[in-house]
Amino acid sequence: MRAQLARVDAVLVQALIAAALSFAHLYDVASAAGQDGWKAWAYPVSVDLLLVAAWRRLRTGDAKAAGWCWFVIALTASLGANVATAGLLDLDQVPAWLRILVAGWPAVAFLGGTLLAHSAPAPHEDTEEQDDQGDAPDPAPELPAQPAPGPTPAPPAVAVPAALVEHARKVAAEHRTRTGTAIDTPTLRARLGVPAPMAEAIAAHL
Repeated sequence: MRAQLARVDAVLVQALIAAALSFAHLYDVASAAGQDGWKAWAYPVSVDLLLVAAWRRLRTGDAKAAGWCWFVIALTASLGANVATAGLLDLDQVPAWLRILVAGWPAVAFLGGTLLAHSAPAPHEDTEEQDDQGDAPDPAPELPAQPAPGPTPAPPAVAVPAALVEHARKVAAEHRTRTGTAIDTPTLRARLGVPAPMAEAIAAHL
């Protein structure tokens, strides 16, 4: 446990030293470029905040391209200040292009921080699949199979008295003599005054 705490403490100390040196170099460059007072102090803060925002975006796993882009921009600004203050740049005679970069940095830092903090993460594939499934209409429920209709049952047999059959034959013979055609069931029914099943049963005996 103590060894782990020692390693953590060493990392924290190293990070604090690097942050302090980078902060001082950025402050020196901003002061040399004409940014005095509180403005010179604000430049290192904006660079460090952009680095933190980009690093958090890289840790979340979403939109890593944007995170790497702004991380490289902030790291370049920090490394550029470190190199410039290492004797390669005369801070008493800062070139015009460096003054332009320093003056335009707040707008760049604001744009990067806003995009990193408020841009929506890319949707996951499973979310898209769920959306697609939610938009699809529900399938129609399957109806149980209906049994095939069987043959139509024959009408029940109707008992016909023999006398009625004999009378019907006379009516049919009289109809043929008068019209020259066989009598049909509706006419037979009307002549005899019997129900339709009875008339059909009588016609079957003719």
